Amino acid sequence: MRWALVRVSLAVTTMVVLAFAVPLGLVVQEMARDRAFSNAERQAAAIGPTLSITTDRRQLERAVASTQAGAAGRMAVHVPASGVAGGQDLEIGIRRATVRDLATTQRIGRASITEVTDGSALLQPTALSSGKIAIVEVYVPEGEVSNGVTTAWLVLAGVGVALVVGSVAVADRLGVRMVRPAQRLAGAAQDLGEGQLGARVPEEGPTELRSAAVAFNSMADQVVQLLANERELAADLSHRLRTPLTVLRLNAASLGTGPAADQTRAAVEQLEREVDTIIRTAREAKPQTQATGPGAGCDVSEVVRERMEFWSALAEDEGRKVRLAGVDRPVRIPVARPELAAALDALLGNVFRHTPEGTAFSVDVHNGDDAVIVLVSDAGPGIADPEAALTRGNSGARDGSTGLGLDIVRRVAESTGGDVRIGHSVLGGTEVRIWIGFGGASQRPQGRIGHRTKRRRKGGSGSRRGAEV
Repeated sequence: MRWALVRVSLAVTTMVVLAFAVPLGLVVQEMARDRAFSNAERQAAAIGPTLSITTDRRQLERAVASTQAGAAGRMAVHVPASGVAGGQDLEIGIRRATVRDLATTQRIGRASITEVTDGSALLQPTALSSGKIAIVEVYVPEGEVSNGVTTAWLVLAGVGVALVVGSVAVADRLGVRMVRPAQRLAGAAQDLGEGQLGARVPEEGPTELRSAAVAFNSMADQVVQLLANERELAADLSHRLRTPLTVLRLNAASLGTGPAADQTRAAVEQLEREVDTIIRTAREAKPQTQATGPGAGCDVSEVVRERMEFWSALAEDEGRKVRLAGVDRPVRIPVARPELAAALDALLGNVFRHTPEGTAFSVDVHNGDDAVIVLVSDAGPGIADPEAALTRGNSGARDGSTGLGLDIVRRVAESTGGDVRIGHSVLGGTEVRIWIGFGGASQRPQGRIGHRTKRRRKGGSGSRRGAEV
């Protein structure tokens, strides 16, 4: 907008300057010409009284010499022979006009201007006492005709340039005054979209932009209030789970000893920790997906082993064959441990909920140069619409499904610059691939994801070494 205003101002001012400066310059040029020939007419008129009295050469020469033009050698007098004693034409001074031009002026009986070498000549007819017509010729050089014209054009050009520069400067300042509030508004909108809830816009500038700033600030305040209400609601809902959790913990304590009782108590304790984490996260309004600080994150191999150990008891009860591979060495990723555990639990929980008992499944971890890929595969019936399954809240009309599990997995992967894809596994069912990057979301190598996945699958699907759990 700023440069558009400058260009419009430049075009309009240039047209105005040309519309006024060019005609004014032509008028100045015409005035200079009229001034030069008016002066020549006055010089010629000064000889008229002498010609009307006498045609004597000496007297005419003295009269010519007494004028400014005559003294400069720019005046001549042409007297016809019939008006001079002795019957010969009389010429005083240097004749520059042609004989034809002199004859024409004598015939028409009025002053005329003719072009001569390096200038013009004014031919002024004057009546003699004998009734004949004498011609007074005054030479006007070209420099005298255009005297002051160049200076006038330069002055007009300077004024025009000053007007153009001034108008451009004013338009630029006006453009800045209009553009800066718009830029601040756009920047604040981007900051608010990135999660900086304190972004606000100064309410200044033109009326329309001030109104937009007021509306934006009001919207931002409402967004902050809505998010605060949402956090409080999440915290309150999570806090309500404490009562049934307390009952579960008491009941689990009365189960006595044994693997099943220990597993139940461990599950209740973990559920309590997850609820506490949800409450703290909601209260602090700080996302927990992306790990922060040096050394933050977790060991993906350790978390996978821990969660597979948790689910292995249930898998054994349902007669499921389980394969685990790629967790023999530590691999750190920039994801908080609870978030990775929640993502794995969501995927493994889907396997148990949506595949028949006895269905085999596997978990593979592939460590690359710039990413870690976690593959969760099963031998179940598969997912008919993988794209819809990744949509938040889409449960596919399945019992026991909220449609949030895969969305949790997707957010964990995307927080590191990765993604989640669903395909067909080598076991015949569904394969969910989690791509977890090392460099963050801004350094995600888009073009290498598919290639790396294909290479890892090719190298690991047929000769994959794993351990049954």
